Amino acid sequence: MSERSFWRSSGYDLLDDESGRLFITADFIRAYLGRPEMMPPAEACDAERALHARLLAEPTAALTPADLAAVADADARENYGVFGRFRDILMNAKTAEAAYLALFQGTTPSVPSLFVDHVVAVILRRILDGTADPQRARAAELFFRAQKATVQGGAILLADDETVERLSRSGGFGSLGQLVTEAGTALRGVDMDVLTDANAAAYWDRSDAHDMVLDFTFARAGQDAFARVIEAWIEHLLGAAVSVQPVQTIRDERWVWHVGLDAEATAVMNELYEGRAVGEERLRRVLALFRLEFRDPAVMLPRVRGRPVYLGLAMDGQGRVRMKPQNLVVNLPLQPREPPP
Repeated sequence: MSERSFWRSSGYDLLDDESGRLFITADFIRAYLGRPEMMPPAEACDAERALHARLLAEPTAALTPADLAAVADADARENYGVFGRFRDILMNAKTAEAAYLALFQGTTPSVPSLFVDHVVAVILRRILDGTADPQRARAAELFFRAQKATVQGGAILLADDETVERLSRSGGFGSLGQLVTEAGTALRGVDMDVLTDANAAAYWDRSDAHDMVLDFTFARAGQDAFARVIEAWIEHLLGAAVSVQPVQTIRDERWVWHVGLDAEATAVMNELYEGRAVGEERLRRVLALFRLEFRDPAVMLPRVRGRPVYLGLAMDGQGRVRMKPQNLVVNLPLQPREPPP
């Protein structure tokens, strides 16, 4: 266990870390029963209260259709059903890593994105355990938390979307584009600062607040940190060593493979690859491009072996960035093989 703690609410400390993998525990599953949507409200029926108490005592206990049918409230029945499906995926997979791969590489039933984000967070917490770089930890948040982008004067700033929404509802926030104009400028009226060398040490204690802004401008620390997280994510989950570097444009007459890291980037890169015209407004949504190379080209599909893979990250029309890290698991040109144990 690292002496430096961060993302305490992720549940990482409730998992068993063995041989580099995160084994699911009863305590990790039990934590979901303490979430507000799972706690029986004052008007809950006796069956719901009894079911909740039984699962709290034994989180891996059987959850049958009859148990669900006995719960009077329809929303509660649905919540317990979703919890049960997710719990069974975790239990059957045994590790967080295997559960994540099963969700996207097999026939495992889908679960709400909230649960997927939780698994991503704990895996990244394991990958980053021991890091001394707050930029890398903040960049990793893009993998499991949506961001709000501001592009102004050539600078790209990413703020946690949920935090922006919460602060805007509380008043005194205004437009993010007006509030942050350069790295190091505090958001007026709220405790939300751009992460810099000067305040980097504060990230660790503030990590669960998700209230520090990432400077994602090309050639600055944020993009480089994000590239390093991508490298670690791929190697941890797929066992493939890669090198990832930010690039400003794709100038490659032999461009053969690309992976969009979100829906918008995927659409734009597909159109560019096919030689279709893309309007300036949509091109401006692309916030970052990266060149990925496999350190051992032999792991690649033969037809693209030795060629780089280009990655793109974009915002949508509302300035929202919603990364899909699973694209780095299912869309790379790797030869079929077993993932690392």
